[in-house]
Amino acid sequence: MPQPSVFKLFREQLNPPPLIRADLTGKTTIVIGANIGIGLEASKHLARMNPGRLILACRNKEKGESALAEIKKETNCETLELWLIDLSSFASVISFADKFEQDGGRLDAVLFNAAILETYLDYTADGWNSSYQINYMSSSLLGLLLLPRLLETAERYNTTPRMAYVSSGLHYFVKFDSKTVDASNALRLFGHKDHIAARLSKKTYPGRDAYNETKLMSVFFTRALNSMLHKKPIIIMQVDPGNSKSAIGRNESAWLLRIIFALLYNTIARTAEEGSRSLVWAIVGGEEKRDELRGAFISTVAKVDETSDYAVSKEGSVAQDKLWVSLCSRFSTCVPTLLTMRVGWFNQNNLIEELTNIEPRVQRIVQEHLTPHSRDARFEETVR
Repeated sequence: MPQPSVFKLFREQLNPPPLIRADLTGKTTIVIGANIGIGLEASKHLARMNPGRLILACRNKEKGESALAEIKKETNCETLELWLIDLSSFASVISFADKFEQDGGRLDAVLFNAAILETYLDYTADGWNSSYQINYMSSSLLGLLLLPRLLETAERYNTTPRMAYVSSGLHYFVKFDSKTVDASNALRLFGHKDHIAARLSKKTYPGRDAYNETKLMSVFFTRALNSMLHKKPIIIMQVDPGNSKSAIGRNESAWLLRIIFALLYNTIARTAEEGSRSLVWAIVGGEEKRDELRGAFISTVAKVDETSDYAVSKEGSVAQDKLWVSLCSRFSTCVPTLLTMRVGWFNQNNLIEELTNIEPRVQRIVQEHLTPHSRDARFEETVR
C-alpha cells in the first residue's frame, strides 16, 4: 500500500472519529500517562462507562491526584485509583508490575499513552536516552510483564483483553540505516549513552528524529509480539490520535518548531478530547472484527490502516527481527530471558543467566505464553 498522501492525512485530521461507548462493569483498565492531554480525556471517557476499576498510572503524585479529582468531579466515577510509575526508571516499571501481580485482580485493558519529545540529549539513571526508554523500552517491558495477567483474565472471564500503544503517523517517515540495524549492539547505538555518539553526525541532538524512531520501534514491537501470541485471546495494537493539542511538544527548544506547533494548534489540531476518541476506540471498539485488530495500526479516524511501506517490507521485517533480539538483550540489565521469546534456538545463555538473576519471572512468561516463529533462513541470517 502506498504511503498516505498529505491530502489523506489532512482530511482525516479534520474528521475526528465519533466517541464510542461500552459497558465496563466489573472490568479493570490501566491508563499510563493519565494526568494530562489525551490520556486525561480518554480516562474521563472510560470513567463514564462504569468501570470496575480505572487505574490512573502517573509519574507525579500531585498531578495524578489533581487528575483523579478532576475526573471524579466530572464523571462521578467512584472506582478510580492512582498508581505511580516512572517510565524513565526500569525499577519503577518492575515495581508497578509487581504491585499489580500482588494485587491479584483481573486486567482487561492497558492504554500506553505516556511519551516525550525531547530536543536536547538527556539520559535516564539507567543510562538510556530519555525518549528511547520512556517511549519504547519501558512501555514494551511493562507490556510483557502484564501479559500473564491479561491472558489469565481472558481465560477466567471468557473475554478478550487489549493492550493499545499510542502511536504516530510520523512513523511513516522513518527508515532505519542498515548499518545501525546490522550492528550487534543496534539498540544501544540508537539510545544508550555509551554508544549513541557513534551514530550521531550532527552537533545538535535530533530529538524529533528520536521520537519518530521510537514510534516505528513500537510498531515493530507490537507486530512481533502479536505474531508470537498465535491468536491467543488478547488484542495488541497501535493507535494514532492524530495531531492533538497536548503537551507532547512542551519541551521544544527550536524557535521555528515552536512556531510550527503554535500554528498547528491554532488551525488544524484536534482538541485533546477529540484526539482521545481514537484511544477509547482502541480499548472498547471494533468488537465485531477482533481478528483484524490483532497487531493492527489504528488510524486517526479509528479504522484499521496499513503501517508504513518500510515496516511491512522485507528490509523492515529484518529490522524488526533484529531490534526484537536487541531489545530483549538490553533487558538483561533489568529482566530475565525475554530473548527466548523470539529466538528460542539462538544461543544466549549468558544473557539468560543475567536476566534471570534480576527478574526470574520473565523466564516463566516466555515459556508459558509465547511461541517463537518457526525457524526460517531469512531470520537465521539476521541473527548470525
